[in-house]
Amino acid sequence: MKLSKLQKFILLQCFDCKNRKLERQNLLDFYNNYKKKPKREIMVNSITSSLERLIKRGLLVGFGEFTQFKDFIYKVRLTPLGRKVTKKVLGEQKRLPLKLKNKK
Repeated sequence: MKLSKLQKFILLQCFDCKNRKLERQNLLDFYNNYKKKPKREIMVNSITSSLERLIKRGLLVGFGEFTQFKDFIYKVRLTPLGRKVTKKVLGEQKRLPLKLKNKK
């Protein structure tokens, strides 16, 4: 299953959460490492779309208000399938950002 960096960050944060439910505000920490931060509106929209996609895949459970027109997700929790995928993500070795020169 292919996941974006933001989705991996969300899964890892949920996995490390002590009381199982993760507040949505904690997910804005993903953008702290960026030199040039995007606007808050863009950050919130990208987090929302990532959360909705993870919920559709069955990796997360969302808690909040679900109206006829819009979903308001306040907290998220991992499902058992989400825990398995997160353990697999933790086991992957990270790639080093090395640039290799082509030899002619």
